Amino acid sequence: MSRKTIPILPIADSATDSGLFVMDAKNKIYVRAVTGRFAAWRWAAVWLTQLVFYGLPWLSWNDRQAVLFDLGQQRFYLFGLALYPQDLIYLAVLLMLAALLLFFVTAVAGRIWCGFACPQTVYTEIFLWVEQRLEGSHHARKRLDAMPWTAEKMARKGGKQAAWLLISLWTGFTFVGYFTPIQSLGAAVLALAWSPWELFWVGFYGLATYVNAGYLREQMCKHACPYARFQGAMMDRDTLVIGYDTTRGESRGARSRSADPKALGLGDCVDCTLCVQVCPTGIDIRDGLQSNCIGCAACIDVCDTVMGQMNYPKGLIRYSTQNGLANGWDQPTLRKRVLRKRVLIYAALLLAAVLAFVSSVALRSPMRVDVVRDRGVMARVVNGGAVENVYRLHVMNATEEVQRYRVTVLGHPDLSLGEPLELELGPVEARTVPLSVRLPFTDASSMAGQTLPIQLEVTQLGPDEELVKVREKTTFYVPE
Repeated sequence: MSRKTIPILPIADSATDSGLFVMDAKNKIYVRAVTGRFAAWRWAAVWLTQLVFYGLPWLSWNDRQAVLFDLGQQRFYLFGLALYPQDLIYLAVLLMLAALLLFFVTAVAGRIWCGFACPQTVYTEIFLWVEQRLEGSHHARKRLDAMPWTAEKMARKGGKQAAWLLISLWTGFTFVGYFTPIQSLGAAVLALAWSPWELFWVGFYGLATYVNAGYLREQMCKHACPYARFQGAMMDRDTLVIGYDTTRGESRGARSRSADPKALGLGDCVDCTLCVQVCPTGIDIRDGLQSNCIGCAACIDVCDTVMGQMNYPKGLIRYSTQNGLANGWDQPTLRKRVLRKRVLIYAALLLAAVLAFVSSVALRSPMRVDVVRDRGVMARVVNGGAVENVYRLHVMNATEEVQRYRVTVLGHPDLSLGEPLELELGPVEARTVPLSVRLPFTDASSMAGQTLPIQLEVTQLGPDEELVKVREKTTFYVPE
């Protein structure tokens, strides 16, 4: 076994072996509620992520939605950044940054993303909270599922389903609100004027939320999410993971609170199985690190509670590393081992990517220019004795203010525009205009059959001076 990879035990069951989703009511996991510091952090992550997700579409910026991917108008807004489809490289870089950040976090702290901030975990927490409020504790939910259908059962189940559907539909509505202005989308609801595509995506995303968080739950983490399958390549024996201290905990066994475990030949683990009951994927962390462990730390919270009740030291189950558990390292030693080679490489790549992205955005031109020769009119002699080439000039205003532009031609001292050209474009407006460039026939006669390299210069004009110049290369053809 390579020392740079970490062994992760699989869960052997028929569903995993076949790679299929299996919804088996007999093996349904009834997760026990848990409190503690990590549970508080998990709910803080729920609140933070949902405030961002549900709140961003309602924020305004420069009299428009702060974050909007307007596919119809082909404009993408990220606060003060207005992007065209040609600027999708910025979105691609953001995705790359997210991937590098995930690799970095995984190398340091394993699947902490899965346990605290993954949408599947977040919405499962929300749906479980609704279920616990309407159906009771895990024991009460078992009894409710086993009992015949009565008015009470229908009321509890129906209330839960209604709450789930409401959350799911609001989630789908918010998702579509990132692509259609959410205030207009809300007004369309009242007028029953949604387009078929808006209706489809609200329903599709809402249904996905409802099914994934309400029913599939741990099945998504076990069988659908690819992250658990390749996490071992990003982790090593110095990665922080949730682990059970076998040396301290074994042998397991029940005992009274006043009993001396050493006299009974027992370790600190009282074999209460609460760590299994609170696990959202139903694994037993005492069997070792497993691919189905999402790192939510629920087992740490409940085990620390039991250790406190037994007057034993906390930390029987804790965040540590494989080397730390094997060698009994303390926290300062564990922290020193964090700055290892792969972590530094991920950090360097992440920092370089962030600097490149910030620099690229800061140096981004406030306008874009593109020149295309008019294929219908290659070159011709016009009245007045001049050779004319016709072009199509495409100018895009990448700012959110009205801008004026002046166009000039460079490349030969006698080249000139057929007519002086100045443009005024509104915020984030793009326009294509015809443009003619002329060369006096007296000069053109000596260059017959030649192609001259020229440049069209577009100058953004300010109140008192020229602000920005963009030059686009093209050619001028002199016919024979």
